[in-house]
Amino acid sequence: MAKLYFHYSTMNAGKSTLLLQAAHNYAERGMRPFLLTAQLDTRAGAGLIRSRIGIGQTADTFAPGDDLFARIAEQHAERPVACVFLDEAQFLEPAQVWQLARVADDLKVPVMCYGLRVDFRGELFPGSATLLALADMIREVRTICHCGRKATMVIRQDASGKPLKEGAQIQIGGNETYVSLCRRHWRLAMGDPG
Repeated sequence: MAKLYFHYSTMNAGKSTLLLQAAHNYAERGMRPFLLTAQLDTRAGAGLIRSRIGIGQTADTFAPGDDLFARIAEQHAERPVACVFLDEAQFLEPAQVWQLARVADDLKVPVMCYGLRVDFRGELFPGSATLLALADMIREVRTICHCGRKATMVIRQDASGKPLKEGAQIQIGGNETYVSLCRRHWRLAMGDPG
């Protein structure tokens, strides 16, 4: 039975590395993986999934309003897809998560989504919230705070390293913009918003 999976974490936990490794395993066995990433995130280049350790793979892109079920069904009809791998899942719209659930249910193709759970304010991304509600399997990918505890939160910082407390939910960036922290250090950095 095919399932919808959500692998989530904060920044710099190795989600893209895990995705690329799993997709490689399918390809190595002669099965076709179908890779998708957010059109919005072009840090590594348009249509490219790249990990911090230097490995990468080309991928199709998705944008708001795209019908992912129709796209994957078309690909599957042309040549069977063994598994869908989707990076930057936090950028999915809730309707697109439902479309991915249909891929698993109706096309019987497993869907592996990798993304952030919360933004710099500690709030769920809409795509992540829907994945947490619908996914058959949910897995946390762990990374650590500077103190050694598990990092579950992320702060956005300005050019001088000062934590930002307001702003748009989506701002593309990497280590120059975001820092992963445990909840305690996130609270200290954000002025204990709770």
